[in-house]
Order: sequence, then structure tokens, then C-alpha cells
Amino acid sequence: MKTLDRYILTTYLKTFFSVFIILMLIFVLQSIWLYISELAGRGLDLIIVLKFLWYVSPRLIPLVLPLTILVTSLMVFGSFSENYEFAAMKSTGISLQRAMRSLTVFIVFLSALVFFFANDVIPYSEYRWLNLRRNIQQFKPSMAIAEGQFSQVGDEFNIKVKKKSGENDQYLEEVVIHKKDAQNYKGNSTVIIANRGELTSEIGSNTLSLVLNDGNYYSEVYSKDRKRKLQKEFVRSSFEEYIINIDLTEFNNKDIDKENKLNNQNMYNVKELRAEIDSQSQRYTNTIKAFSNSMYFRTGITKFKNKNNKKLFLDKDSISFNKDDTLLTIFNAKHQKDIVKMALNNIKSSLQAVDSKNKDYANKEKQLNKYEIALHEKYALAVTCIILFFVGAPLGAIIRKGGMGLPLIVAIVLFLTYHFIGIFAKNSAEDGTLQPYVAAWLSTLIMLPLGVWLTYRATTDQGIFDLDEFGNRIKKLFKKKNNKDIPKNT
Repeated sequence: MKTLDRYILTTYLKTFFSVFIILMLIFVLQSIWLYISELAGRGLDLIIVLKFLWYVSPRLIPLVLPLTILVTSLMVFGSFSENYEFAAMKSTGISLQRAMRSLTVFIVFLSALVFFFANDVIPYSEYRWLNLRRNIQQFKPSMAIAEGQFSQVGDEFNIKVKKKSGENDQYLEEVVIHKKDAQNYKGNSTVIIANRGELTSEIGSNTLSLVLNDGNYYSEVYSKDRKRKLQKEFVRSSFEEYIINIDLTEFNNKDIDKENKLNNQNMYNVKELRAEIDSQSQRYTNTIKAFSNSMYFRTGITKFKNKNNKKLFLDKDSISFNKDDTLLTIFNAKHQKDIVKMALNNIKSSLQAVDSKNKDYANKEKQLNKYEIALHEKYALAVTCIILFFVGAPLGAIIRKGGMGLPLIVAIVLFLTYHFIGIFAKNSAEDGTLQPYVAAWLSTLIMLPLGVWLTYRATTDQGIFDLDEFGNRIKKLFKKKNNKDIPKNT
């Protein structure tokens, strides 16, 4: 039996690693296509691009590995059934469960390994990937000014050119520059427009000189006078030549490995996620309590609870009310108008505060749900690997077809069903429609009865659907109906 177990396991592993490598390459290429806009045109070294792909690869494992197990199980067991190897095993008294024993041990071991991988490796790679991604977004060559769009150069300048020419693209046409003045104004306080320009810089210099020719200089006028502000005054001047020196010291010294302060639910392991969930839940509860107490205080009810303010209470015996009177009737008309106006303003202010807080609380609740989903997904991934094996293996034995044809199509359909259910459930959980733990386990729990049913059908040598039995039941149904239509002899 050890020889048979070794043969089945060896066959499975060969197919497993082949399928895994192929699928991994496909998903990596898809990632390149997805993030090509962040990598292209930034003058990055090949080492940086390879490092980017290296860090992005572990986060693809939750997609690649379950699909690999499903495809491999369908192909291997379909090939065994197609080549009558299972028939030979059964003739010697070896059942399907016995044939799957060595692979079951392997899948359980792989699932445990996947859990530790998702708990330790993926959070680290996620942090490194997001960190590298942020640094790449800030990393540009010193003379990277694109045509037809604004390019930020330093912290003060946004430059747009219609066309670049010359051996080193140093000649510019129709230059538009927006310059910020952080001390006086947060926006673009100065606009420079020139017909021509030229980029000049010495080798190794951190100063970029931009020589502009035949243009205009527009600068806003700052004034504390409100009327002058509404007029939007500005100063316009013309020039034949204007030189701008841009300091690129910080620009050229961008560190691609710089550590940034990042916070993402995929960057935490199980222990850290539990601590973060408890911390966020406590802060969320305290925030709601503080806001409810604040709204209660704004109503003014707390003033009536103060023992020192006994004069605020009205003596009901000293004031007589008719059945149509209200509390306002004890005041004169002018005071009644002021009281109603004050009450309406207070209500409007309270409603605005509630609406604003509702949006804030919705964002906090969504963030908390993301952390809970990430926690349960680490466990669900390991269980999914086991369940998809018990879906693919018996299904391959039933359909009796190996290779990359039908098994691959069936595996893709099943996996897409599993994946889309998980995506829809996750989106619903983030919005609060579903509980986070339900969303993380929903697609796995849907696949569980399918795996049990397929294993039972394959073990009892039954197909997915028994057409003969189905036809016999239809015949019996029609036969009973015809017997009811025949009139009885009286």
C-alpha cells in the first residue's frame, strides 16, 4: 500500500506544482497590468520592479492556492478514473477513501502551512508592498515632465508642456506653470505662461534651471479688504526671458526603502488583529457614549436636575391651564416667538450634528468590519483548501476526464462561484448588511455540503445525476396520473 500511496502522492504533487507555477505567473502578469501605471515612466531600476513583484506575490496566494488545489484534484482524479486506475484499485478492494488517504494528509498539512503563511508572511509582505508602492509614487527622475499633463516638480511647481523636443527633451513648447505660495495662500497663487522653454542643468547638480522665453507672469494680490477680495485682483507682467531654479536635493534623494507609517487590516497577524479589534471596539463605544451624553446635555434637561436651580421649576398650583393651552402660553407673544425660533435652531443644529456623526460612525464601523473579516479570512483560507480538495477529487472521479480540458473549465466555474460569493459577502459585511464572520465563512460553508455530497456520490459509484432513476421517477409520476384519469367501474 505504501507504493500506491507514494504513486498517488507523487502524481498529485507533480501536477500541483505545475498548475501552481502556471497560475502564479498568470496572476503576477495580471498584477503587472493592474499596476503598470505606477511603474511605467518613473525611471525605476529593474531591481525595484522585481522587488515590487516579489512583495506583491504573497498576497496572491489566497487566490492561487485554492484554485490550484481544485484544478489539480480534478485533473489527477479525472485522469485516474479515465485510465481505469480507480477500477483496478476497486477490484483489489481499495476504496476511494483509501486512495485519497495520503493526499488527505498532505492537504491537511498544506492547510496548516497556509494558515501560518497567511498569519506571518502575508502581513509582512503586505506592509513591504504598500511601503514600496508609496515610495514609488513619490519617486521620479529630476526632469520627468510629461507632455500634455501637469507634472509636480518639487513642492511648489506644477508644470505642463504641450510638446518636448531635442536630444534630451530639453526644449519645451507652450509651458504652463502653477506655483504655490505656502506662506500666504494654499492654492496656486502664481501662474506663469511662456511660449518656449528650455531645461538646463549641470551633471551631478541638484538644481534644475528652467529658462522661459516670451511669456507672462500672473500673481494674485492679497488683501484683507473684503471688497478687494471679491474683485480677485492680480498683477500681470510680461517677460522675454525668465529663469526658474528648482532645488531637487530632496527630489533626487528619494529612498525607495523608506519606512512609512501605514495602517491596513491585511498587515496584521491574528494576535494583532484581535488586539486592534478590541481597541477599535472600545474607542467606538466610548465615542458613541460621549456623543449621546453631549446631545443629552444640549437639550437642557440636566439643568432641571440641579438642586440649586429650584426657581426653574414651575408651581403647577400657581398657574392654571386650559385644555388647549401649552407651556408657551405663560409667556407673551414676543417671548413665544423667540423661544420657538431658538428651539428650531437648536433642533436644526442637533440634526446636522447627528448627520455628520452618522457618516463618521459608518466609516468607523466599516473599518472595524474590515478588521474582523481579515481575522476570520485567515482561518477560512485554511479550511477552504481542505473543502475544495473534497470537491475536486470526487468530482474528477465522477466525470472521468483528465487533462486541461473539461476539468479546467469545471474548476474555473466552481472557483469563480466561490470567489464571487466571497466578494459579494465581504462587500455586504463592510456595509453592515452581514456579520463579518458570516461573510468570511459564507463561500466556504456553501462549498462544504457540495463536497460532502460529491464524496458520497463518488464513494457509492454514482454519477452526479442518475438519469435512469430520474426517468423512472418521471414515468411513475405519469403512470399514477393516468391511473387517476381512468374511471372506475361501478
